[in-house]
Amino acid sequence: MTKEILCIVGTRPEVIKMAPVIRTLRATPEFSVSVLSSGQHRELLLPLIDWFALTVDADLQVMSPNQSLAELTARLMRGLDARFSESRPDLVLAQGDTTTVMCAALSCFYQNIPFGHVEAGLRTFDARNPFPEEFNRVAVGRLAQLHFCPTSRSHDNILAEHIGAATAHLTGNTVIDALHFTTKKLKSQPTPQFDHDILLTAHRRENFGAPLVNICEAMLDLCRKFPYLKILFPMHPNPNVRSEVVRLLRGQRQITLLEPLDYPDLVAAMQQARLILTDSGGIQEEAPALGKPVLVLRSVTERPEAVEMGAARIVGTERSVIVDEVSRLLEDSEHYARMARGVSPYGDGHAAERIRDIIHQYLGCSTQTGNQL
Repeated sequence: MTKEILCIVGTRPEVIKMAPVIRTLRATPEFSVSVLSSGQHRELLLPLIDWFALTVDADLQVMSPNQSLAELTARLMRGLDARFSESRPDLVLAQGDTTTVMCAALSCFYQNIPFGHVEAGLRTFDARNPFPEEFNRVAVGRLAQLHFCPTSRSHDNILAEHIGAATAHLTGNTVIDALHFTTKKLKSQPTPQFDHDILLTAHRRENFGAPLVNICEAMLDLCRKFPYLKILFPMHPNPNVRSEVVRLLRGQRQITLLEPLDYPDLVAAMQQARLILTDSGGIQEEAPALGKPVLVLRSVTERPEAVEMGAARIVGTERSVIVDEVSRLLEDSEHYARMARGVSPYGDGHAAERIRDIIHQYLGCSTQTGNQL
């Protein structure tokens, strides 16, 4: 009997990381796979849907201007509850730590539907940092029946919470699957050429306000220190980000402000950069695989593996620290080479296949054991 699997996406990173899973599951005859979008990042999703050759079967359309987290949560719970009551899938899958994912896991719990968590076990052990993502992923960890862990550390985190060894599976991170798919596809088509040394992205809620101002002012300091330095800054659509960035950086000769880049263009921009500054979780995972040093604009990260292997450094949002760390990478070739080794702790590009095999066994389609890392 065909098993019904519902895959949920809401934000751009969720589509990127779920795309390999959706494509792999849809190629499996025993599964009937549908995709539900919560609509959290609707304007950013359509290019990704085309790039990965996906289809979305329904959209909850939960976003409204300037809504609070409580309002978003309420709308998600109502929409998901109605959807699950109607479709009753055999398994629901979602990735990451957004409000969409937390609400999906909670709604499944209420309706006694199995939930699988892709990219499980990431922790900072600080409930307010990042906010609300750390709470979301801890809550999902208590609700999920299947935990697909991207690294040994995340797998250990799940086991340490006494969730159950049989439910935790080490698979690698699906972002590396998506990255391999994208870099291969880019070789066969025209690729945009950007003129920059530094790729900068910033969007996290905890960096709104003074931290973002510090980041922007550090970029101005670097431009004064290095007159030929060029910085590329694709701006997140959130007005809390955009208004400050435009106010502080618009018109600066060495800084190019862009609308958000489609994922393949972002990968091209990463490939062409000398180094990357970001508060993005996905870019922390992708940059080491591309051989690009990454400076993390946060005080803590739930992805410490790249830091421990020397491919990433946590620099926070202090203006002088950012300037010092970027300067060292630009001026010290040996330090740069140590960070730009082109190795990744986040997987081998076959995470989606492992997830498929584990689900196959969980749903009783076979007795095959998932091929873990």
